[in-house]
Amino acid sequence: MRDHGGDLDRARAVHGDGDWLDLSTGINRLAYPLPDLPPHAWTALPVAADLAGLERAAARAFGIGGPVVALAGAQAAIQLVPRLAPPGRAAVLAPSYNEHAAALAAQGWTVDHVPDPAAMEGADLAVVVNPNNPDGRCWSPDDLRSLAGRVGRLIVDESFADPHPDLSLAPRLGDLGEGAVILRSFGKFYGLAGLRLGFALCGPQTAALLRRLAGPWAVGGPAIAVGTLALGDEDWKRVTTRRLLADAARLSALLDGAAGWPTVGRTALFVTARTGDAAAAQARLARAHIWTRRFPYDPGWLRLGLPGTETEWRRLAAALAG
Repeated sequence: MRDHGGDLDRARAVHGDGDWLDLSTGINRLAYPLPDLPPHAWTALPVAADLAGLERAAARAFGIGGPVVALAGAQAAIQLVPRLAPPGRAAVLAPSYNEHAAALAAQGWTVDHVPDPAAMEGADLAVVVNPNNPDGRCWSPDDLRSLAGRVGRLIVDESFADPHPDLSLAPRLGDLGEGAVILRSFGKFYGLAGLRLGFALCGPQTAALLRRLAGPWAVGGPAIAVGTLALGDEDWKRVTTRRLLADAARLSALLDGAAGWPTVGRTALFVTARTGDAAAAQARLARAHIWTRRFPYDPGWLRLGLPGTETEWRRLAAALAG
């Protein structure tokens, strides 16, 4: 497996078993409360009507009038994107989530890592993560809409955009036809990554092709039931967004004040800090059984997701102070 957060097996192999606090991902640690599911969600194959209901709920939640394709996580969409057209030249805004470039290269695309959207012009396919993981850089929907007209197809990964709706290109997607695909994660903001649920927002021709490539039953019954309910829960979304934004600021201040690690960038779901020596900083926290994420392309960057409970916040503060 490529380098990712959530690799607690590696943490345990080096630092032993125990009560680990996993802050190596950007997954909300105070997850959406799971409802009681009807038995057929577990025992029957998903039916088209239930899947259509989930996709309508997603369209309303994301502010889009066009097609939404439900898939087994944003990762499933990332694996399918390279198959939407014959291989050509792809430009990926870097540094960013490493699976985009890896999936494209595996399907024969020539991949260029570029530092800003202006360098993408003329590419057959361009990938922008907005807000970006791990440095938190953001681009306005107007800038991305303009970029879409200068590349063959624009892929915008909005996996961390739920608490930042002003950044989403989704409400403008109808103007771009088949020229853009937006990827959305369910598991990160709703804290239910184990459901494996995500969405591709796109034009009708692209949606039809994605459905063929994904095959039948791309999303399981429990994910359909939980996703439909959660996406329509505006009260929970509003309260959670407010909390996450405040907690991201709190984490940024804690890292700087307690450890002297200034913020490189952040979203409402993670903070990336400059530590000077990320390997040493990660090991320091790991000795307290707190796992974090570092990156091969920068020896000083360390990314932390947000603690959930006050007990977790106190535990992190104590480890930083020590």
